[in-house]
Amino acid sequence: MDGGTERMALRWFGAARRRARAREDDTRVLARVADGDAGALTELYERYARPLFAFIYRLAGDRGTAEEILQDTLLAVWRSAGTYQNRSSVSTWLFGVARRQAHNRLRGTPPPLTAEPSEGVDPLPGPEELAVGDDRVRAALARLPPAQREVVVLAFLDDLSHREIAEVLEIPVGTVKSRLHHARATLRGYVDDRTS
Repeated sequence: MDGGTERMALRWFGAARRRARAREDDTRVLARVADGDAGALTELYERYARPLFAFIYRLAGDRGTAEEILQDTLLAVWRSAGTYQNRSSVSTWLFGVARRQAHNRLRGTPPPLTAEPSEGVDPLPGPEELAVGDDRVRAALARLPPAQREVVVLAFLDDLSHREIAEVLEIPVGTVKSRLHHARATLRGYVDDRTS
């Protein structure tokens, strides 16, 4: 093994170890939440509020509604932490809880016209916002059907794998791939139409 390949292998194994430790730590923190430790819930909030808010915001299209759904999510996590069975990562489980809370809140609500914040409101900008920083892309994303929007947000903004997305959405991996394929085609069409 040459030096470059060895360094890459060591970095990969180091990253894999860090992810495994983070997953174990998340599991311990969630167990503390299940035991009634409010400080542990705060730890989870500090770790996952940004990506969960970004996901919920893209589903709701409104900052105020997204904040309410995030609070609903935290309450649901507090109440149901004891049901976590370690079949997926804690982060995947949290996204599933957030998705269910969003669907409960948004049921019967017409989809948003745009996922843009109102003038002067900053929806926690960060890497997830920069990933779709182009106005054309954001407008196109808001026009996607909700099932496709969920998959795109989880894949590209929250960087979940196909398997993790399938767990969050409780659908087969093949359906995730199909929705991503259709969403990409739809997004490409929207962006192309606006540039013409």
